[in-house]
Amino acid sequence: MNWIWPDQASINGPTCFLRNFLNCPRRLSLPRVQLRSAVDVRAKCERREEKRVRDTMEFLVEEGKKVHGECSTLILPALSTGNVGQLAVDLLISSTRAERVGYLDDPYVLPCVGNDAYGPLPEGTLSLPLEVYESALNRVSFVQQRSPVLKGMMVEFAKNLADFAAGTGKTHMVVLSSLDFGRWKKVDMSSGLQIHYLSSTCTDGKDDDCESLGWKKLQEYNPVQRRWKYLSSVAEGKHLKEEDLPLDDDLEEDDEDYYASLPFAALYSCFKAKGLKVTCLLCYCSEGDNIPDSINLAEAACKLLHLCPRSFHGNEDGGWVIPLSWKTVYGPPPDVSLF
Repeated sequence: MNWIWPDQASINGPTCFLRNFLNCPRRLSLPRVQLRSAVDVRAKCERREEKRVRDTMEFLVEEGKKVHGECSTLILPALSTGNVGQLAVDLLISSTRAERVGYLDDPYVLPCVGNDAYGPLPEGTLSLPLEVYESALNRVSFVQQRSPVLKGMMVEFAKNLADFAAGTGKTHMVVLSSLDFGRWKKVDMSSGLQIHYLSSTCTDGKDDDCESLGWKKLQEYNPVQRRWKYLSSVAEGKHLKEEDLPLDDDLEEDDEDYYASLPFAALYSCFKAKGLKVTCLLCYCSEGDNIPDSINLAEAACKLLHLCPRSFHGNEDGGWVIPLSWKTVYGPPPDVSLF
């Protein structure tokens, strides 16, 4: 009986070996069971490759647009209370007159479609779940997320975003998000709305630049705490057991587990594992009118990146350009004929 060994067929691995073996014009006298086994292995390899392709994020550049390499800072939201991060990114995109350069297609983000969010006049442009914008003048890029991530897939989504960021030359990730006001232990409103931060600069999450701006490091961050440690390990590709992790019901009692379970924590861990600098800017808030919170968060991002909102020459105090979509954030106005 004649055999073809992998080193004789191909040096590119078992998949190429099987392809050459099965397509060989001279039928070998292999037993039927062995031949069926080879076919099964080939099919399994192909299914695995198809799954890998389906699970990756695709960046689609708009026709006629190009990506600027100098826009190495990426600002994006992490979905949370009041959608403050998304509102802040909307405000920054509108005010910096950032240009949409493409879209991200990710299997873990729910599909959605909507009207043009920025204007100033509606032009019939559609908005999609994940959009990429760039402001070449300010050397900053944005990713706006308009729909939630599938339950249980936040880490996989964060890994895909980290791959996209690293693949497009991003070096500094700025994540904007919010925290539940009801979990704020030491409330201090003497200086108005406060910004909390988490940075990858030091292992304990501290950053000298953020401290100089008067911001406070997120006290609940503890890199050796069980859920933070588990999240970091998964982001690095290590597969650990979840037996020691708390159930979702336990998150209501354990604040340390709660903070590490939020979307910003997954983004922070995956960006950090990819070797990217990460700064999370966070504010405590409640559901309601969160426009003041979003303006506060957008101002914090500008301070961090040394951008001056007044140079935006907007239509509101402080230089901000209010997005067109904010006019209907609470629905259409009441019919005047009712009064």
